[in-house]
Amino acid sequence: MEVLQRTANRGSISTGNYEIDNSCKFESDNSEYLSRTPSSAGNRKTWTFSGWVKRTEIGSGGNIILSAGDTYIQFDGNALQINFRAASENFFIITNRLFRDTSAWYHIVVQCDTTQGTASNRAKVWVNGVQETSFSTSTYDNMSQNYDTLMNSTNEHEVGKYSNEETTYANFFNGYMAEMHLVDGTALEPTSFGEFDDDSGIWKPKAYAGSHGTNGFYLDFKDGSNLGNDASGGTDFSENNISAADQSTDTPTNNFATLNQLQLDGTVINNSATI
Repeated sequence: MEVLQRTANRGSISTGNYEIDNSCKFESDNSEYLSRTPSSAGNRKTWTFSGWVKRTEIGSGGNIILSAGDTYIQFDGNALQINFRAASENFFIITNRLFRDTSAWYHIVVQCDTTQGTASNRAKVWVNGVQETSFSTSTYDNMSQNYDTLMNSTNEHEVGKYSNEETTYANFFNGYMAEMHLVDGTALEPTSFGEFDDDSGIWKPKAYAGSHGTNGFYLDFKDGSNLGNDASGGTDFSENNISAADQSTDTPTNNFATLNQLQLDGTVINNSATI
């Protein structure tokens, strides 16, 4: 049987005083994405990404956030893939675990801190509060100390799309995104953005109370007329083929029932490494 972990956010979990009102729906057929180019560089060595995603299609991949085609977080098919490179070398994390549950919200936190003396501490990833440690590829160990990624650089940053100046390839995301943070200059753990529910044990969001730094951002998707609004006070993202119709109330604290693509004909796909 398909393994369904309690740490996958599948229901409308009460969070007390903190609720997420809106998300943004991205559709690859419409080439929908957000983009912004920082005017000056921030901290390229130390940063944290936190975001909630709910996939609507599986198997085809989909980029979550990218800087200049070289530093990115995306689904590679159904695995989670993070690349920290800034040039020709690839510093990959690719999970053995697959993410194919289209009824669940996944909270992804990626921590980069290349100032660390121990290579394995320079890149970490958590999903729903649990650190990922099983990888099909883990060449991030090859990153040198104090390596500069392209996150927080003056290159274009994109949400929902992968683009490469050398090719016409574009890996658009299919699904919902909510509560998206990029924290420039600080290496944070998921407890800055979420916590386990005392009763159910399910991972749930909480308000982030810290700074976002020079080039960080916070996308809360509350303004339907400006879904690229940076609620942290920074420069807004440009909306590319995105309109008010893409604003949704399907969120990690108000999870809508959706068709499970793993059980379309009543048969559950068997893959114990998959949720």
